[in-house]
Amino acid sequence: MLRRLAPLLALAAVAFLVGLVVGGRHEPAEGRLATEFTAAWQRGDYAAMHAMLTPETQKATSVTDFANAYRDAAATATTTKLVAGRASKPREDTVTVPIAVQTRIFGDIHQTLTLPIGKNADGDPAIAWDPQLVFPGLQRGEKLTRRTRLPTRATLRTRDGKVIARGNDRASDLDPAASEIAGTLGPAPPERADELDARGVPAGAPVGLTGLEREFDAELTGTPGGELRAGARVLASRPPQRGESVRTSIDPDVQRAAVAALAGRYGGIAAVRPRTGEVLGLAGVAFSAPQPPGSVFKIVTLSSALQAKAVKENESFPVQTAATLEGVKLENANGESCGGSLIDSFAHSCNSVFAPLGAKVGARKLVATAEAFGFNEDPHLAGAARSTIPAPDEIGDDLAVGSTAIGQGKVLATPLEMALVAAAIGEDGMRVEPTLRKGQEPVVKRAVPASVARFVERSMRAVVSYGTGTGAAMSGVKVAGKTGTAELRTTVRNDTLPQAGEEVTPPAADPTDTDAWFAAFAPAGHPRIAVAVLFIAQGAGGEVAAPAARQVIESAVKG
Repeated sequence: MLRRLAPLLALAAVAFLVGLVVGGRHEPAEGRLATEFTAAWQRGDYAAMHAMLTPETQKATSVTDFANAYRDAAATATTTKLVAGRASKPREDTVTVPIAVQTRIFGDIHQTLTLPIGKNADGDPAIAWDPQLVFPGLQRGEKLTRRTRLPTRATLRTRDGKVIARGNDRASDLDPAASEIAGTLGPAPPERADELDARGVPAGAPVGLTGLEREFDAELTGTPGGELRAGARVLASRPPQRGESVRTSIDPDVQRAAVAALAGRYGGIAAVRPRTGEVLGLAGVAFSAPQPPGSVFKIVTLSSALQAKAVKENESFPVQTAATLEGVKLENANGESCGGSLIDSFAHSCNSVFAPLGAKVGARKLVATAEAFGFNEDPHLAGAARSTIPAPDEIGDDLAVGSTAIGQGKVLATPLEMALVAAAIGEDGMRVEPTLRKGQEPVVKRAVPASVARFVERSMRAVVSYGTGTGAAMSGVKVAGKTGTAELRTTVRNDTLPQAGEEVTPPAADPTDTDAWFAAFAPAGHPRIAVAVLFIAQGAGGEVAAPAARQVIESAVKG
């Protein structure tokens, strides 16, 4: 008999133990409600939280006001994450939940949230909500506030250690060139208030608005400190932490030369170190006002044609004044005759060669090469505008592709972008992202094959040796460059036909009809600087921009 009962007794014992475990894990309805409420809070689902309130509190506070109250509290505390612990057993119609709030300014804040429990219309538990529940640790009638203390702004230096800005003051011993690149400070504009609140900097506090101050604003500002208060009580406090001093890539000599070469004229000059992408100097609208690049874009066109095998290095072209695409004549500058070898055609910037060559390459491959050089890409510097080229199917017919290939049409570029294009040629086709920080690890991508870059370099050296860019030539330094004269308005004349025997004098060229460009690197073979110069509505690249580029190059290669 006992033997038959033994299995039954064992089974009953197991059932009893399982019952104990299950009973031990049972969570009261009030605890489940608290767990669901805090879980919705953690994921920012304020509508779900509002749905768990008692009918009275739902009626007293709309879901919009409810959500805004929680968002405002999170902004005040600079909350980045909220982690809820396990809810307690209900006691006197309340449930407590330990909460850890991670913040940007005050670190981790550990408080207990006490949730009052009421009933919903069905008689089930609901949250009898009060405004102090927007943040753990608040008591009835208390409001969450923050008193912010900003650290002294960190020091900004040039690549050789010279102080550009110290704290909120500009160094008094700097020349205007350094002051220009340093940028300006000013109160945080209203449209940035939410972003600044998220990191703890209040609206109206001094922030970098332009130049290097803007580029390195977060590091120079440091980490704000202050007190987080619940009414008169201090919930958390932390002293402000000063930011790290920044050593920029700016070379004072190059920057000074760029400002001097610009000479107050409307335009921009950018200079970079080809191997690292470090920006050595920026003057004027060097990265903020894209313009038609004109013939400096032929660096891209020649690279694309060689890579696509649309032209041979030893190919020759007829000497002529214009090329016809889609029944329209595209003239060479000033109607001159040019052609001959591929290098000579590049050296003399023959539209009659490069417009048809661009059409032969086609929009798809031309755009792909431009993008490999950085067009249509974020320049990775604060405030820098993109240099752009339309998508292949947006360019149009052969005439439009040919116009794009000579830097007209709808292609736009900044001096910074064209300096980087020149730098990539000087570095055997390797393109680097620009940086304003000295010693930053370069981000390198291949733009074109090394063999293509080497031929383009030879062609750019010819430009300076005997072509349109002799104004950039330097004694003892091999300069490789390309001129550009971008038309801003049509230069096609509609002259009336002359009478027999009548002499006609063509009208003088108006320099305000064109942007003057020059992009270069030096010394060729082992470049230490790449530079691009733009003068807006001020003439021809060879006459105006090339000499300015020479001034900047001299500042980097002297000695």
